[in-house]
Amino acid sequence: MYRNVVKNKNVLYYLAGAGISQLGNVLAGLAFLFISYDLTQSASLTTVIAISQAVPYLLFGLIGGAIADRVQKKRLLLWIDLIRVPIILSLVVFYQFDMLAFWHLLIVSFVIQSLGCFYNPAYRAVLLLVTPVDDRTTVNSLLDTVTRGVQVLTPIFSIGLLSAGQTIHFYSIDALTYVLSALFILKIHWVEPLTEEHILGRKKEGIFQSIVAFFLWVKDEGIIKNLFMVTFLMVFFNTWVWQVGLLLLLLQNYPSQGEEFYSLLLGWYGIGVILINVIIPFFWKKLTFTLYLSGSVVWGIGILVLGFATHLPLYFLGVLIAAAGLPISSLSRVYLIQTLVPAQKLGRAFSFNAVLLYGSNVISLMLFGALASFIEISAIFVFCGSMMVVCAVFYLIRMSLTEKARRKSVEAFK
Repeated sequence: MYRNVVKNKNVLYYLAGAGISQLGNVLAGLAFLFISYDLTQSASLTTVIAISQAVPYLLFGLIGGAIADRVQKKRLLLWIDLIRVPIILSLVVFYQFDMLAFWHLLIVSFVIQSLGCFYNPAYRAVLLLVTPVDDRTTVNSLLDTVTRGVQVLTPIFSIGLLSAGQTIHFYSIDALTYVLSALFILKIHWVEPLTEEHILGRKKEGIFQSIVAFFLWVKDEGIIKNLFMVTFLMVFFNTWVWQVGLLLLLLQNYPSQGEEFYSLLLGWYGIGVILINVIIPFFWKKLTFTLYLSGSVVWGIGILVLGFATHLPLYFLGVLIAAAGLPISSLSRVYLIQTLVPAQKLGRAFSFNAVLLYGSNVISLMLFGALASFIEISAIFVFCGSMMVVCAVFYLIRMSLTEKARRKSVEAFK
């Protein structure tokens, strides 16, 4: 299983490129938050920076996916990597000349994330072009392990630069990762699939027409349509409680040690996710919508346990359960998109998935953030965890009934 993947140099270069890109993304993300707060001493302006990293996906996510489906992916990826180098380094130059202002951070953050709207769906689509079908689950698992591992470990390794007061050079390292990513992409060899226009011999559709065509296609695809709907709901009920609520809950129950316990739980969560990612290919070669929903149930139970937690061991248990469910759900979603969506529509599928995630994130943060001012945080955890379980079970029952009805109709026809 893993032996076959290791022998595939294209996959190794792909994973290395993803890992180095994630390293730069995490460092740059930390730098934008830290430096914006240092410059402004304003929590609200720092929040604006965070929002600026999500808004581009709502504006350009679908367009980026449509373009990724129409152009040569290697050329697109290389150009974006190289363009991002001078853009991110401009912040270092402004800083060295003592000219760096908040609006520089805001513009660069917005531009970098906008370019990511075109880069990310193209890069995800390349995985199918370099991976045999039988190895797809394993490679997806390794990809998630690499990116999440980097995300967990990078803040630890960044402590040295922080203590030396060199936060600005997070951007220098980010620029270097773009160069290294471009080199790895150059080493990957793949054959671009024929586009719909080549196959059908017709004139290219416009960008917006291709987006509309994708939505019309999704409308008739039951599993993909339900997958996107459940994804929106799961992320909506998870985002605030996980990104904000958990820290607030710990600070509420452990005022003097809340931040330390929060860091420990994030590390514990990262270890759990990585272990589950590694284990998944040994149990499942093909991932199904039923498995996706089952993982969502486990994920929701973890959030529910955190709502009832009164002692630290229960927090660790809830985080461990969530860490078991999330990767099963996440990898199943990616596998289903890769398997059920035609190659010519993959860019649009992954970009639409990103738009759903970011849109759900923004709505969740705004709604539950407002509710938290007059509702107990633990009650929000219980509500969100319960809704995640209820939604997943509802779709499991619905799918089971649909399958039974289909079998009866087939038997009646016979």
